[in-house]
Amino acid sequence: MFALAAQMPALTPRDSAFHALNRLAYGARPGEADSVAQFGVMKWIERQLDADHVSDARLAERERAFKILEYDRADLAGRYRDAERERQRLQREAVATGDSTLMRDARPMQEFRELGGQLQQLAIVRAALSERQLREVMVDFWTNHFNVFVGKGADRFLLPSYIEETIRPRALGRFEDLLIATAQSPAMPFYLDNAQSVAPGSAAPPPRGSFFPLRRRFGMNEMPEERRQRRPTGINENYARELLELHTLGVDGGYTQQDIIEVARIFTGWSIEPPERGAGFVFRDWAHDRGTKQVFGLTFQDDGKDEGIRLLKFLANQHATMHHVSAKLCTRFVADEPPDGCIDAAVAAWQKTRGDIRAVLRAIFTSPDFWTPQVVRSKVKTPLEFVVSALRATGIEPDTSPRLAQLVARLGEPLYQQPAPTGYAETEVHWVNSGALLARMNAAMAIAKDCSSVPAIEDHAQLVDLIDRQLLAGTMSAHTKSVILEQLADITDPMQARALAVGLALGGPDFQKQ
Repeated sequence: MFALAAQMPALTPRDSAFHALNRLAYGARPGEADSVAQFGVMKWIERQLDADHVSDARLAERERAFKILEYDRADLAGRYRDAERERQRLQREAVATGDSTLMRDARPMQEFRELGGQLQQLAIVRAALSERQLREVMVDFWTNHFNVFVGKGADRFLLPSYIEETIRPRALGRFEDLLIATAQSPAMPFYLDNAQSVAPGSAAPPPRGSFFPLRRRFGMNEMPEERRQRRPTGINENYARELLELHTLGVDGGYTQQDIIEVARIFTGWSIEPPERGAGFVFRDWAHDRGTKQVFGLTFQDDGKDEGIRLLKFLANQHATMHHVSAKLCTRFVADEPPDGCIDAAVAAWQKTRGDIRAVLRAIFTSPDFWTPQVVRSKVKTPLEFVVSALRATGIEPDTSPRLAQLVARLGEPLYQQPAPTGYAETEVHWVNSGALLARMNAAMAIAKDCSSVPAIEDHAQLVDLIDRQLLAGTMSAHTKSVILEQLADITDPMQARALAVGLALGGPDFQKQ
């Protein structure tokens, strides 16, 4: 690797700026690589790391158009409860009358489908327009690392607060704080079934509006009808397993099945209030396992919720966690198979600062591995990165309709809709195949129709050179240029030529890499 690096030319300031914009941001806007190079790449990176001091007034103005941000979790919980009751009423009426059109015409859950589309489109708008680009990249990273599936029951109304109140404020903070916040966000214990985990033999207090009334219990809507009336009777290991395998130590973190059981016992009682009480996080002392637990050399004994907090703090600062999460960060920012030196630098920064995410990222961005020429334009963009970078490169302003989010979904990455706890993959092997590349080309042609930042000029060679400079910062290969010029040969309409050339440039192999 080092011999190869020595043979490759060093990056110019403009190359470095374009590389930083491709990795720390969702790609360069027209002329942005030049402005960042002039400002100073490392100075720009420090500004991105200190995002709170970067003005984002334009995005704040655009966010006002999204109704989803007007509701807090309690509002959405109440709306969801009412919609669910209406849906059940219509189902009963449809069965009684035999009128199958009732559900189709009334569509009681339509508002939540529309709000879900808004949440997805909001992510596109933020990624495309925010001046705090690194923060948006890290929100996407942590949303996948601590994945919650919006299609599972109550998470349809719990996810917005999870994104807005749990992930976004802590995306560049301390890992320990983020880990604890995700564990206590109602979306996570619902998604990974910890709300159903109780100590064997425990019983709820008398039903003064208890969490487990005789009517259908909140959180059981995915279960068959005959099981919905049953109360949880034992420990659920789902959250404990994913906490160790995905969120902290990693699959090779050295834990055992018995460790998972002990961790699950520690988190019994971490639950959720019903919708009529706001659907917030709650610790239920009656459901907690009061017995002694032994895990990772630590002893936990009848200390209620503090057992879980103590364990989360312990896990956040274990070397296996540092290595696992640092490796994922280096995969995101450096290479699909990140060099050991980059990971080691990130781990050292984590140890020194006890998990300050800014410090860990700074170590990655100042590592020689980040700047070595062979990692430049070596990573394939995810569908989200591809669509947003195309918008930024062409200067297209995203609107509030869900069409761009739907485009990302058609490319294989419907936002917040990954059922598996792993979240969406980062590496090329998951995104590159013949069908995916064809879909990206079709998407590129659709996006190109809205591009007006490139002037429509009659000289095809000049047009392609201009597109190369403006959209790809001069990185278009000679082969791609020749292919585009060949396709333009018989086109005389400058507007049609522009749309085709821009679409082919965006859908071509050069733009797929970052």
